[in-house]
Amino acid sequence: MKKAPTIRDVAAAAGVSVSVVSRVLNPDSGPVASAKRQEVLRVIDELGYRPRAAARELSAGHALTIGLVVTDLSNPFFARLADRIVWEARSHGVQVVLMTTQEDPHLEAESLDTLLDRSVSGVIATPTGGNIEKWARLQDLGVNVVFVDRTIEELGDADVVSIENFDSARRSTEYLIGLGHTRVALITGPRSTSTGRARINGYTAAHQSESLPVDPLLIRDVPFRGDAGGDAVGSLLAMPQPPTALIVGNTAQVQSSVRRLVQRGVHIPDDLSVIVFDDNPWTELMSPPLSVIRQPLDMLAVHALELVLGRMQGKFPEGPRLIEVKADFLPRNSCAPLALAPTPTH
Repeated sequence: MKKAPTIRDVAAAAGVSVSVVSRVLNPDSGPVASAKRQEVLRVIDELGYRPRAAARELSAGHALTIGLVVTDLSNPFFARLADRIVWEARSHGVQVVLMTTQEDPHLEAESLDTLLDRSVSGVIATPTGGNIEKWARLQDLGVNVVFVDRTIEELGDADVVSIENFDSARRSTEYLIGLGHTRVALITGPRSTSTGRARINGYTAAHQSESLPVDPLLIRDVPFRGDAGGDAVGSLLAMPQPPTALIVGNTAQVQSSVRRLVQRGVHIPDDLSVIVFDDNPWTELMSPPLSVIRQPLDMLAVHALELVLGRMQGKFPEGPRLIEVKADFLPRNSCAPLALAPTPTH
C-alpha cells in the first residue's frame, strides 16, 4: 500500500518550509507570496495530499482540539500539570483530549494512534522515551508536538518545555556539599528518561566542581511506579558507609522514600539531611518541613500551550524551540551541617 503523502513531502517537493505549507492551508495564520502559494497548491494537487481535519478546523475558525498525553495521573506532579494545561487551554477556547500511559510504551503507542484518528491539531506530551517512529509519524502528518518535562533525543526537531533539571540537581547537591556532606545519595528517575539523565549529570557536576569523587552506589535510578523509592532508601541505609544526605529527584517516589525513612526511625536532619523534588502541601507540614525543589507548573503549562498554538498558527520560525524554566530551591529545616548529622546506624 502506497504511503500517503505528508506535509513534509509537500514542503520538500515545493522547495519551501513546513510552516509555509501550513500557512497556505490556513490562510489566517500568515501571508505567503503568490508564487510560493501557487507552487504549494500545485504540489498538493500533484501528490494528492489531503490536509488533515485539524488544519481545516483551524482555517474555518472552529474550536481546536489538542491531545494531552501524560504518563501517570497518580503522580501528583503530572496530575497538577495536566490540570493546569487543561485550564490554560480552555481559556484559549481549545478542547483537550487527555490520554494517560501509566509509563507503558505500549499504552503510549495506542494513545498516539487514537489521537491520529481524532485528527488533533497538536499534542502536548510527557513521553515514555519509546515509540520514536510513531512520534516521528505524528510530526510527518503535520501534527505539532510539544514535549513537556521530558524529551526524546532522537526527535531533535520537537519543541520542548522543561525545568532546568541539570541546574536544579546541581544546586541542591552543591547546597548539601556546602554543609559538609561528602556522601550525598540521589534517587532519581530511570536513565532512559531525559529528566533522569539530566539530574544525574547535575549531581555529578556538583561533585566534580568540588573535586569530590562520585560513588556510583549512591545513585539510584528507579522506576516512577511502585515502591521503588522506599526500596532504594532501605538499600542506601544498609550500606557499610551510608549517606549523610539524600536528594529524592524522582517526584513520583518522594512519598515512598520519606515513608521508608519514617518507618526506619531516621531522624531528619540529625541522621540524614533531605531535599525532595516538587513541593506538595504535606512537605511543609512534615516535622521538620522538607527542603524542596519547587517546579513551576503554571509556567510549564503556559509555555507548552503557547508553543503548540503558535506552531499551528505559523507564528514561530522553523526549527525546534527549547524553553527551560528555572525551578525554585526552598531550603527548610530538613538539612543540617554534617557536624550535626552523625552517620546513621539504622
